[in-house]
Amino acid sequence: MKISVLTATYNRGKLLKRLYDSIVYNLNEDIEVEWLIMDDGSNDDTEQMIAEFIKENKFDIQYYSQENKGKMSAINNLVPYATGNLIIECDSDDYFRKNAFKIIKSNYNEINDNIYALCYLKYNQNECNIGKLFKEKQTTIFDLYFKQGEDGEKALVYNAKIRKQYKYELENNEKFVTEARMHHKMDQKYNIICINEPIMICEYQKDGYSQNIIETFKKYPYGYYEYFKEMFDMDLKGIYLYKRLYLLKHYILFSVLTKRKFKDMLKNVKGIMNKIAIFILYIPGKIATKRKFK
Repeated sequence: MKISVLTATYNRGKLLKRLYDSIVYNLNEDIEVEWLIMDDGSNDDTEQMIAEFIKENKFDIQYYSQENKGKMSAINNLVPYATGNLIIECDSDDYFRKNAFKIIKSNYNEINDNIYALCYLKYNQNECNIGKLFKEKQTTIFDLYFKQGEDGEKALVYNAKIRKQYKYELENNEKFVTEARMHHKMDQKYNIICINEPIMICEYQKDGYSQNIIETFKKYPYGYYEYFKEMFDMDLKGIYLYKRLYLLKHYILFSVLTKRKFKDMLKNVKGIMNKIAIFILYIPGKIATKRKFK
């Protein structure tokens, strides 16, 4: 069993030591590990920090660099280099808990050709779960968040054979798109296994996407528009009402931000009730969007 840890980083040199140490701590589980790092155009001491890690020669570290194109492009470019059975995407502001690889190893036999990921809990630095506990053992990311009420970030350990068939689809030269867009495509053919154990600690940074969601929406609307448009292809039967409203309102929001004509955006909406809801919500949604993103 081999784990490939993939990290995209941009001016986060000061944080990488913590992630590095967490990997080193987990090396005693008789698991082969490689760490693939894509430096997304940093101008801090990132390269020097990684050179020091490589010099210590404790495990395989591969350093790559690219012009600044964003996290998703960086991960897309790293995936082909991964040689592990499992792929874990770990942000530079995240790090592994001390028993993470042991837990993953104990669940490894649950992966098969129908499972694209093991899905674990992610804790904050106060050791509190981000979101809720899982209700179902085997599910999809779409069902997890839209039918089972999950609302927090999770840690995914991908089946590398399946993960390599997909990539983050970026639109209009944007640098970011929600991971869920790729996950929902994977959901069409495969499932995930949910395990109520934490393997990762997360610390949101002030300059991160999560902490600046409105600015993220404004800068990268085209990918989000495609994401919400594609959600109408999912099985919407049984989703929570507030989640259906979330889908409809955000579809309107990104239709406005990307300047779609009403008749064109309506064509993508499946189901008579959804179309009626769009008719009702479009004008107030358009007004609210223009005020919020003025």
